Amino acid sequence: MITDIRTILFDLDGTILDTNDLIIESFIQSLQDIVPQPFGREDIIPSMGQPLPVQMQLFSGQEEVSHLVAMYREINLRLHDDYVKPFPGVQEVLARLHAHGIQIGIVTTKMRLTTERGLRYAGLYDYVAPQGIITIDDVANPKPHPEPVRLAVEALGADPATTIMVGDSTVDMESAESAGVASVGVAWSLKGEEILRQSGARHIIYDMRDLYAFAGLEREPLEKR
Repeated sequence: MITDIRTILFDLDGTILDTNDLIIESFIQSLQDIVPQPFGREDIIPSMGQPLPVQMQLFSGQEEVSHLVAMYREINLRLHDDYVKPFPGVQEVLARLHAHGIQIGIVTTKMRLTTERGLRYAGLYDYVAPQGIITIDDVANPKPHPEPVRLAVEALGADPATTIMVGDSTVDMESAESAGVASVGVAWSLKGEEILRQSGARHIIYDMRDLYAFAGLEREPLEKR
């Protein structure tokens, strides 16, 4: 295992923020009159992590999906605070990594508005380097293309050799590896650990505290909530 990591990039949804039910419900409501029913979790999970317009094209079979994207975003924003919460240990681990000088960035296929809203709502924004937040609004080529990860590395002045990318999706693993950054999958991914390994994940973590080892820190128990 790499133990001299100085920069950690995180995907957002499904990795540090538990937005899985929010995403699924937003798709179900926005597509209820568009796609054949029944349409639910099993239909949505395989494509989670891809850009929203790509998913809408996939589900609807339509090429022009701007109206569906707008509907999804309206529903997603309206339901946001009722669903979003950090995964266990995220707040404590990010706080400790930040306190020890580890740079933290975010690389996501979400738009900046909801990315920053989610980070602030979950109490994580202060641990993230603002210049290292790369959203769908900042790139020409979203994940799985290497551009988003490369942009984050450049914005943070980081060395790819001492950087890892943590994510829950195949596109996270592929983007990281293509950018020369070691990929780390989270075992709580709805896609499952094996899918992440097949897509190139070099490491799998089962607990947020597993990240301490990458930064050369001793593991500590999580605070009880």
